[in-house]
Amino acid sequence: MDDIETRLREVELEIGSRRAEHQIDPTLDRVAELVSLLGDPHRAFPVVHVTGTNGKTSTTRMTESLLRERGLRTGRFTSPHLVSMRERICVDGVPLSAERFVELYEEIRPYVDLVDQRQPAPLSFFEILTGMMFAAFADAPVDVAVIEVGMGGRWDATNVADGAVAVITPIAMDHMQWLGGTIEAIATEKSGIIKPGATAVIAQQPFTDAAEILLQRAALVGASVAREGFEFGVLSREVAIGGQQLVLQGLRGIYGDIFLPLFGGHQASNAACALAAVEAFAGVGQTDTAEQDEDGTYTLGVRLSDEGLDPVLVRAGFAAASSPGRLDILRRSPTVIADAGHNPAGMAATLEALTESFNFERVIGVVAVLGDKDVEGILEELEPVLSDIVVTMNSSPRAMPVDQLAELARDYFGEDRVHVAERLDEAIDLAVSLADAGDADAAAAGLPGSSAVLVTGSVVTAGDAQLMLAPASAVGTSVNAGYARHAANQVSNQGDLK
Repeated sequence: MDDIETRLREVELEIGSRRAEHQIDPTLDRVAELVSLLGDPHRAFPVVHVTGTNGKTSTTRMTESLLRERGLRTGRFTSPHLVSMRERICVDGVPLSAERFVELYEEIRPYVDLVDQRQPAPLSFFEILTGMMFAAFADAPVDVAVIEVGMGGRWDATNVADGAVAVITPIAMDHMQWLGGTIEAIATEKSGIIKPGATAVIAQQPFTDAAEILLQRAALVGASVAREGFEFGVLSREVAIGGQQLVLQGLRGIYGDIFLPLFGGHQASNAACALAAVEAFAGVGQTDTAEQDEDGTYTLGVRLSDEGLDPVLVRAGFAAASSPGRLDILRRSPTVIADAGHNPAGMAATLEALTESFNFERVIGVVAVLGDKDVEGILEELEPVLSDIVVTMNSSPRAMPVDQLAELARDYFGEDRVHVAERLDEAIDLAVSLADAGDADAAAAGLPGSSAVLVTGSVVTAGDAQLMLAPASAVGTSVNAGYARHAANQVSNQGDLK
């Protein structure tokens, strides 16, 4: 076991030491050559492809959970990871074992070296993980893969696959230095996953211009369109213990009495998109309507069935869904919650869900962000909700320095509400002490005291907090191995932009 753990960390460091994808000229040539040398594994199964600015991972996970509940063998690809790189590649909802992850890398490494020699620039870390993902799913083999893009869509390495269903979650301003400085430019990049003959499942868009560009792309390539708020959506929802109760309008029916163990209206919307994606896939990609050509590719029909999904399976699929790092309760007394919000739109959704689903008198924030984010926008969203903020750093080499973050925070929170801790563990301890002190003061005054700590600002921050406070959930590793691996993994997360 020690040998495989050591080799796994070596492999993760080798992959993570490569350049981030955004540091190489945007092209699909490198990953296309890699999968060609591997025998085109990306054509061995149908794909549900997911992009957007916020909600991609949760929507991907819910879609995969519904498909798995229907008896299909599933592949799931998400990014970035919270703790271990293995989280990204899952078969039937389970991350690849350490042995299989290492084995896959060693199997494709000769082809990686060949592509590196032939192409003007070497493969990026995300392109290698994409190649490993396609190979893992083809070898399994899976019946369907639900694949989240890394960034954008048009030039994302995952876009060598042609999705039978393309899901676009809400688009907002993020990654502007790579995707463009306008909503139109960002939407254009993300629309690139909509392929000819596919079904485009489009979430309700906060910007009209983004919706128009997505519809134009669908019309250009002859894709069918399903829009939240028109063809499908959330009919009703109620806050419930541990999540929410939903009634969803699907493409071919109404599904009620759905319990979703995730918080917030944004997750209800993600659930509606996941349901529509599975309905669309059931209509265009069932085994009896898909023909596999001699070269291994799938020819998918375009008809939609008149029958809806089995409501019992839909309820079971949503009840089993999870999305680690999204308002995750890591401990009690006081409650410590981790969330991966890393841009203003995502943070706004997080805080709306927090205030709706919980009844805390005070919330102390522990905030560590990456330096290339809209940090001021994030702080502006946090200020009305947090009583105090503890600024700190996460384990990413791209983390904003504490002094710089503290200076920005004081502009929004004032001097007295800003606290500084150099390390995340120290910051959490300080925030817990502030929460306990606040509850004690409230009790002495005969007032209700209910304080919580929100650890947020980045996927890396949420992952660090999970490993510190809930190591047993960190992909089945021991605490010591998990800490060592997480430190190594942050080399790779520098390219994940979250």
